[in-house]
Amino acid sequence: MTNNAHWMNRDLKSVWHPCTQMKDHEWLPMIPIKRGQGVWLEDFDGNRYLDTVSSWWVNIFGHANPAINQRIKDQLDTLEHVILSGFTHQPVIELSERLTAITPEGLGHCFYADNGSSATEVAMKMSFHYWQNHGQHRKTRFLSLQNGYHGETLGALAVSHVGLYRDTYQPLLLDVESVPSPDCFGLPRDEWEAHCRSMFAHMEAALERGRDELCAVIVEPLVQCAGGMRMYHPVYLELLREACTRHGVHLILDEIAVGFGRTGTLFAAEQAGVSPDFLCLSKALTAGYLPLSVVLTTDEVYDAFYDDYAALKAFLHSHSYTGNPLACSAALATLDLFAQDDVIANNRQLAEHMRERSEAFREHPHVGDVRQHGMIVAIEMVKDKATLEPYPFEERRGLAVFQHGLSRGVLLRPLGNVIYWMPPYVVTPEEIDLIADVTREGLKAATGV
Repeated sequence: MTNNAHWMNRDLKSVWHPCTQMKDHEWLPMIPIKRGQGVWLEDFDGNRYLDTVSSWWVNIFGHANPAINQRIKDQLDTLEHVILSGFTHQPVIELSERLTAITPEGLGHCFYADNGSSATEVAMKMSFHYWQNHGQHRKTRFLSLQNGYHGETLGALAVSHVGLYRDTYQPLLLDVESVPSPDCFGLPRDEWEAHCRSMFAHMEAALERGRDELCAVIVEPLVQCAGGMRMYHPVYLELLREACTRHGVHLILDEIAVGFGRTGTLFAAEQAGVSPDFLCLSKALTAGYLPLSVVLTTDEVYDAFYDDYAALKAFLHSHSYTGNPLACSAALATLDLFAQDDVIANNRQLAEHMRERSEAFREHPHVGDVRQHGMIVAIEMVKDKATLEPYPFEERRGLAVFQHGLSRGVLLRPLGNVIYWMPPYVVTPEEIDLIADVTREGLKAATGV
């Protein structure tokens, strides 16, 4: 039998891990995972870890879910993959039909890719190409929110504004305008709406100024996830949809991280009652099983590319694994679980328990904000509670929380100084209690209080 040390040593000789300073692993042990079950992961030494971050926000129905496992196994015996250009298959057809039925009104066609960044690229290219096909050749630019994040391929990174990911590659990126985020950091919940209405003035001015050159605005609805789980009120989306329509600019909603129940509704856009021109989905689409993303768009957009071959208006973007049958089958099993179980109602009960357990952290002398949308809770550590001055990033306070969490069997991978809970939907109230208790201990390890 092999142990953690065996696999860790082999890993460090050949694997380059994402979003990681590999030199850290000279002193920070790599954790090789042997198996998963429900919300729990188990390493080769038999230690168990509660997957509080849903394995980077993808897992919603637990590891090794029997229903999803079986659906993939059945598909594997029939068809593993086929080119989606000139060919089709049952899973991609059924998935497309079901997605257009459950997403915001007016999204009639699905275009598939492999991951969230690729979905962003598809939506951007499709929006640009739409305007070109309509002869509006000045429309070449995009508008986004500061602190937003939409992926790490170059187009997606250009519309992202988290410096940690973007700054190094600035010379390679498109020139994209950004406006201040409406995030409500440090504000009481009853002030969120007024704040977002006020902050929309920046977006309105940018749209008015650039309407003739702008293809689209892209935002993460309600939660800027990689930007530290910063959150805002749905009214901003209402104002944005109306303004984009009025100024003749597309609206791209990136629900890659927040779609499929994370914010308390199946899609975050529902809370504002809006429909985008493009909706980007991935992550929870397959419940964390296989890479798949999709861009849903309107019949109007689809029709702009529908012409005789010689007109050269076709959208030629492609991926080798577009609409992979195994991934589509995992997505269909995911949608089945939503249809069979009252997932959203159950999530609301779990979210209320998360709220009750997280509220107490507001009194901590080094917590500047506790915020929540549905099944996402963020607890932001600060150096000075009165001024909300952050801890210097070099101190890596979040890492202390992470290390303590592992010692207690809870995976609390922070975003800088932000501790967040984003567990699979099969988490129990008792497991939420464990997360909360270990978070409190982790705060003490990180801040001394």
